[in-house]
Amino acid sequence: MNPGPTAPTAPVASLLDDFSLEMTGKDVPKLEEAHATIPRGTRINVTFLGNEDLATRLDAARAVRRLGFVPVPHISARRLPSHDDLERFLAALAADGTAENVFVVGGDPARPEGPYEDALAVLRTGLLQRYGVRHVGISGYPEGHPAITERSLWSALTDKHAVLGTERLAGDVITQFGFDVDPVLTWVEAVRSRGVDLPIRIGVPGPAGVRRLLGYAARFGVGTSASIARKYGFSLTNLVGTAGPDRFLHALAHAYDPRRHGDLKVHFYTFGGLRATSEWIARYRTEGRPAAA
Repeated sequence: MNPGPTAPTAPVASLLDDFSLEMTGKDVPKLEEAHATIPRGTRINVTFLGNEDLATRLDAARAVRRLGFVPVPHISARRLPSHDDLERFLAALAADGTAENVFVVGGDPARPEGPYEDALAVLRTGLLQRYGVRHVGISGYPEGHPAITERSLWSALTDKHAVLGTERLAGDVITQFGFDVDPVLTWVEAVRSRGVDLPIRIGVPGPAGVRRLLGYAARFGVGTSASIARKYGFSLTNLVGTAGPDRFLHALAHAYDPRRHGDLKVHFYTFGGLRATSEWIARYRTEGRPAAA
């Protein structure tokens, strides 16, 4: 008997073997609520938002570690007011035992709030290694960035990859989320053609309301044409209800060729829905269908 369109397959299961999640500093209660459905050792990224302070970010990283997961605190280069602020953050992470893994990103401000104009500037300080960082995540944009040219994005990616190699830091690339597999895999092939061999974590939206998904998509320049929406599983003319990434994951799994695409994993953007996302993943991994809404 042939499996249905949402039945799990070996490629999908492989992609979900080592997934990662994203949370904000204020999501600690939500993580505590969801932790029983998340495999121990899961990497959980803690964002670096402008409306959250140092204590909030540190508390979140501690909670991730306390609950049995791997904290990956974000460092937002353009949000750092000074060299001392970067060093203070890294020293606090090191003191808590949460500094081994970080994700370094340029950040949202149009103008830097301090001396670091981009993620590369942070990587070049040498401070990460001094405070015990061993693994660094960097960003990737399969559909581009609304404020950065394509040429600059490619230059930044290859330069960061080179610095990680020179500094002997392990790393991976975490992509912005999208709704269409085709541009993602085309971009991955272009990454490999440029000699970047880091594992790539493909950004996937967790299950969320369609209006919410479209709002984030507009903010980050993610394509949402009618054809893309249909492919993903929702309609632009009917924004009621929720959408999950099952079609996206199946399309990714079936088009994924390790010989061309290298090491791919999945990173879930939870949009505050840690429990909904973790339950969706758990149900999908065991039964091949998402948890009921």
